[in-house]
Amino acid sequence: MSDFVLQAEPRSDQGKGASRRLRRTGRVPAVMYGAGKDPVMLTLDHDDLVNQLKSEAFFSSILTVKMDQGEDQAIIKDLQRHPGKPYILHMDLLRVSATEAIRVNVPLHFMNEEKCPGVKEGGVITHNLTEVEVSCLPKNLPEYIELDLGDLALDQTVHMSELKLPAGVELVELTHGEEHDQPVVAIHLPRGAKEEETEEEEGGESAEAAGEGS
Repeated sequence: MSDFVLQAEPRSDQGKGASRRLRRTGRVPAVMYGAGKDPVMLTLDHDDLVNQLKSEAFFSSILTVKMDQGEDQAIIKDLQRHPGKPYILHMDLLRVSATEAIRVNVPLHFMNEEKCPGVKEGGVITHNLTEVEVSCLPKNLPEYIELDLGDLALDQTVHMSELKLPAGVELVELTHGEEHDQPVVAIHLPRGAKEEETEEEEGGESAEAAGEGS
């Protein structure tokens, strides 16, 4: 069983009116499908769901969905939130099979940012990506992927192909070819500092040229 458990109840009523009635009673309408089984209409406890959503790992974990007739393993496929209020409107769950690869967005955790040489030299780190889509069997799904920036130098860029992945995990983007090897993180001097540095260099060169001409 996974670390995250959703207690679900079946529902038969469908449509916007039925969903509104469910939400007024503190329930969230949901649907679960996939793995060669028929879709099932469910409801989830709103407060319990909101509490579990506070954990970043919830979005990149295999969830155990418990029902009266048994349980299934699933991942979040879609989550609809109210645009102006802290309410969950609907949830889509995708069943997983132990023998079939799944695609999931996994967060990146950046380590030792403040210790890297580039930052000590005044550089600013730019995060081009904060998560990546991985493909793997459910048993190999990582909660997150770490990227150690402890040796990152000024003007250095780390690309997706340089991420250290757990065994059995691949990046979906890289399966499309080398041209999809996107930058993940980079470190450069702030624009103002770069302009100052350029002006100083140009001033030094001008002074040197003037000295040679005299």
